[in-house]
Amino acid sequence: MNTIKDHSIQQFLDALASKSATPGGGSVAALLGAQAAALTDMICQLTLGKPAYAEVEADMLALSAKSTALRHTLTALIQADVDVFNQLMACYGLPKQSDGEKAARSAAIQVALKEATEVPIACARACKEAMLLSKIAAEKGSLGAISDAGAAAMAAYGGLKTAALNVYINTGSLKDRAFADAKIKELETLLAGAEQLADEVYLLVTSKL
Repeated sequence: MNTIKDHSIQQFLDALASKSATPGGGSVAALLGAQAAALTDMICQLTLGKPAYAEVEADMLALSAKSTALRHTLTALIQADVDVFNQLMACYGLPKQSDGEKAARSAAIQVALKEATEVPIACARACKEAMLLSKIAAEKGSLGAISDAGAAAMAAYGGLKTAALNVYINTGSLKDRAFADAKIKELETLLAGAEQLADEVYLLVTSKL
């Protein structure tokens, strides 16, 4: 099956600019994170094998493995956001004539909203990790690619904040407040210190340029 990750950049942007609700901000958040992870891996590849960086060879190999796995996770979340949004819209379109239909529709919407909250939370987790990995790249990677570590941090931070918006909008409609509050608490933990981390990486990078 052809998924959104198989589209060209132009196709993705055209779809993003269209009247269709998907792809939307959630997919953009995941794409930002995936790009951040890819940039970090690129820095690893440009560092590995260089005599001047022999002391960090093992660190770069480990960082490459982590960033590759993270990129695949975030790439899958681009499509997951589309799928869960479409599922939620399908629930809103369920019949609501009788009391029974209304109850079934409401229950289905609540289940879909929980799933629609889990996807951006997963994206936020991954983007925060991408930020942390970009810092390692900035600290140990080749100076020839140091600016890309800053770009990775900025992209990952943008992805995290964008994912947060989707968590907030979906939890706002949840009736299960215990679930919603738990997700918001996790999100706020992920957001804590994120701006400072982004600034730290940015300043570290600019100090090496």
